[in-house]
Amino acid sequence: MKRLTTTTERPGRKGAGRKGSGRKAPGRKGPRRDGDTEQRILDAAHAVFVRRGTAGARMQEIAAEAGVNQALLHYYFRNKEQLAHAAFERAARGFMPAVVQVIASDGELEEKVRRVIDLELVHLSRAPYLPGYIIGEVTHQPERAAQLIAAITGLSPHELGPRILGTLRRQIRSRVKAGAMRAIAPESFVVNLMALCIFPFAVRPMIQAMLGLDDGGFEQFITRRRQQLPAFFLEALRP
Repeated sequence: MKRLTTTTERPGRKGAGRKGSGRKAPGRKGPRRDGDTEQRILDAAHAVFVRRGTAGARMQEIAAEAGVNQALLHYYFRNKEQLAHAAFERAARGFMPAVVQVIASDGELEEKVRRVIDLELVHLSRAPYLPGYIIGEVTHQPERAAQLIAAITGLSPHELGPRILGTLRRQIRSRVKAGAMRAIAPESFVVNLMALCIFPFAVRPMIQAMLGLDDGGFEQFITRRRQQLPAFFLEALRP
């Protein structure tokens, strides 16, 4: 005779207590997302990426700068590419503060020039390595140019030209017609003005080496430039 089994299994308890059953231990959840931690990571990423560029930045250095371990860093940002995208967008938003709005405004042309120079030189004096980072990123990853424009203006590249250059074109034409300014394309006007502001910061180490300037000397150089550049730019456009 076959031996009868008296043991019965309760529904839903099959395999209970076995290792590898796939059931999660109660109360074991992933770390909660914390706004302060995420902001610390973004602050650290911004500092490291601007200092070293995307190619030179290391996740380990970013984690150390933020005061977190790498596991937590990867929990908030899964990989370096995702973090680099977030850091670039943040840097781009601070690259030309309010400059686009000033250029597109109905303010007097001469006042626009003074305002743009003042805004850019004051801002870049506080973040002197930002232009080098932005230029390097766009040069090596051209697709980031659209991200840069969107972060600065909220517009696509196709929308940017008409929005910014329309008012500027009318103002230039008016002054040329009145004999107060030589003709210049609005695109060249903007590029010339921004280049005069950004170039010294983009090549700061070279300028300091060529002119024999320490950090304090470079700051004095920018202070003088802030005072002299509006007249230099405007005089170059006189007929």
